[in-house]
Amino acid sequence: MIVSLSGNPKVARNVSKLLHSSCMQLEQKKFPDGELYLRFPKKLDKNVVFIQSFYGEINDRLVEAYFAAKEARKHSKKITLVATYFPYLRQDKQFNPGEIVSNKIAAELASDAFDEVAVFDPHLHREGKLSDIFTVKATKLTANPLIAEYIRKKIKNPFIIGPDWESYKWAERVAEIVGCESAILEKKRISSRKVVVKLTKKIDISDKNVVIIDDIISTGHTLLEAIKDLRKIGAKKITCIAVHGIFAENALEKLRKAKVSVITTNTIPNPTSKIDVSPIISDYLKKT
Repeated sequence: MIVSLSGNPKVARNVSKLLHSSCMQLEQKKFPDGELYLRFPKKLDKNVVFIQSFYGEINDRLVEAYFAAKEARKHSKKITLVATYFPYLRQDKQFNPGEIVSNKIAAELASDAFDEVAVFDPHLHREGKLSDIFTVKATKLTANPLIAEYIRKKIKNPFIIGPDWESYKWAERVAEIVGCESAILEKKRISSRKVVVKLTKKIDISDKNVVIIDDIISTGHTLLEAIKDLRKIGAKKITCIAVHGIFAENALEKLRKAKVSVITTNTIPNPTSKIDVSPIISDYLKKT
């Protein structure tokens, strides 16, 4: 049984159709004081899969998932969480005294409530894998094959760019699947007002359709800087593709003003969600 939580009901419905499984929408409303009211409208099966995307009202979505899993524990033998976007992974180290390392705490909450967890393209830095923070079976799902397929079908003569070192692993892997070239954008600061921008290898990108790939678009600052730099070295048509489209601080509007195409998956529902991750979830659940 698929149980759709509030974060990504469309993906939950798509997965249930692909699996020919029932799909239940968890009922939710808020009391006047802001507390959540939650209810399962039907009886739960022995094997339950919760699908949730933890964006927007992140803390409410965390409470929703945790409370729902605790109630499901009374009725079901196996409870799985598929998080199309999992939160609180950025803070993975104490940089200043007293800082709370949130990634392990969020993972502990999920490990306490669920028997198994699957996360789409988690924003991991110092930890190499999900098992470093989760104590239950945790599987990394990736949208890379779907992004590569989109590029093959929609973009001719692509050249893939990672806008910085953190994003390059996504760019490189997608380029390998597509079978095209890729590079990392490097910056060398000469002074407070002068920056030299170059690719990691010499190539003429003036006749290429440049595709900037990242895992997350949050404020869009990194992409906006990359767009400016790439145009300085000859890029004409630029498409920005990301797994997770958060678009904080009017980022989408800023990117559109920069006259680039913006595409994301539907791990977080938004107007740019052109790539459906449901087939990846369906394949994962068939194997569990």
